[in-house]
Amino acid sequence: MKQAIVIGSGIGGIASALRLRAKGYDVSVFEKNAYTGGKLSEIRLGSYRYDAGPSLFTLPEQVDELFYLFGENPREHFNYKQLDTVCNYFWDDGSRLNASGNTEKFAHEAARVCGGDEKSICRYLKKSRFIYETTAPVFLDQSLHKLRNYLNIKTLKGVLRMPLLGIFGKLHNANSKQLQNDKLVQLFNRYATYNGSDPYRAPAVLQSIPHLEFHTGAWLPEGGMQSISKSLTELALRRGIRFKLSAEVAKIGVEQKRVTGIEANGEFHPADVVLCNSDVFTAYRSLLREFKAPERILRQERSSSALIFYWGIRKKFDALDVHNIFFSSDYKAEFHLLFEGKTVSHDPTVYIHITSIHEKQDAPEGCANWFVMVNVPGDTGQDWEKLRTEIRKSILQKLERNLGEAIEPLIEVEDYLDPPRIAARTFSHQGSLYGASSNSMFAAFLRHANYSSSIKNLWFCGGSVHPGGGIPLCLKSAKIAASMIPKANDENLIQR
Repeated sequence: MKQAIVIGSGIGGIASALRLRAKGYDVSVFEKNAYTGGKLSEIRLGSYRYDAGPSLFTLPEQVDELFYLFGENPREHFNYKQLDTVCNYFWDDGSRLNASGNTEKFAHEAARVCGGDEKSICRYLKKSRFIYETTAPVFLDQSLHKLRNYLNIKTLKGVLRMPLLGIFGKLHNANSKQLQNDKLVQLFNRYATYNGSDPYRAPAVLQSIPHLEFHTGAWLPEGGMQSISKSLTELALRRGIRFKLSAEVAKIGVEQKRVTGIEANGEFHPADVVLCNSDVFTAYRSLLREFKAPERILRQERSSSALIFYWGIRKKFDALDVHNIFFSSDYKAEFHLLFEGKTVSHDPTVYIHITSIHEKQDAPEGCANWFVMVNVPGDTGQDWEKLRTEIRKSILQKLERNLGEAIEPLIEVEDYLDPPRIAARTFSHQGSLYGASSNSMFAAFLRHANYSSSIKNLWFCGGSVHPGGGIPLCLKSAKIAASMIPKANDENLIQR
């Protein structure tokens, strides 16, 4: 049986391993950590449980599809529920918006709270759907680096519709023109952060992102977000996939411009196919040091990173839901400092994720597990201990203003995750969450392809390559890469 090795067990790596197993390969996954899931893992502090990283779940059918590949019923292993409330929004002037997952209800309430026009909001969400459904088949569901993909009917239809999308400007400018309301513009600007970008520089095509929350739904897995990677790891084990944990890959073996295997823990492991789920920057700088790197791709501006505090709070707040956003009073200044100043505003936008609202076992009775995050720049040598202290203080002040109560006395347990820790645990260059940013119109075309153009049988998936970061795109990345790899019994695959 032909051998396939996957480097990294992030969600893209696990999904790739499953797809390669379904194609008949004997699959091994090498993971430097002692656990699978990458960013999609968990942290436990005393009686509190937290999802370590990604907190928003959309397009759950992508996970279900991996169970169906093997004829299994996903409901026997993995379940989720749709959230009635997409997010609760807070502004420092006292305005609060409960964003319903029902688009009509959301438009009505948003117009009432923010003072916007209900019909304009409905038109905006309708356009969001149109942009997504037009662009996804072209830019997200297939490789952008294969000429044949530009010659099929769905791509040609998408290209012909481009002038109708109004996507060639900046996201902030497009939002301002269509919504003409500061609070609503800020609300929809924030979707640029879903791929670590700046709404004042990112392309207007990112108007497609709200469609995923308002039309396909925001969901919460039973057991928290980590149950996504956990259930898929268990599926992989049932299907004979081997996980080599605490096994850091040192080198990808190549002879005569084709993959021969990988070196890990001082031992060489031969393979017919190697699929790299590691950050592409790290892959070239560490695993492929002897080969010419695509410097133009590696020099791209990195996405933002995150500073996350995991707080065990000895109180429940009725004003909070699973997802909560406390907006900065000067959004433009916040992003300027983030991407130009490489630092953090003294009034940052704060996101709080609380799974214990639905998953009661995640916190003691009467308490809540707060995952508290702000967007920060990648690690370029800042004094993170100093920044962490300053940001923590700013967060506490902001929450006290909005919730009317001092939060620090309520913190029972605490831990944090910052860019240096993210980089160390996930091999992500500078601790960026999504590889390169999307702060240019051509960012999608500048991402690394899902395959090597110079090394036969070397493939790539995950948030740092096409089509991008976040759970849905990482799963699409795995699907794109696996779709181009021949079946194990296909003689087109070069033998070792």
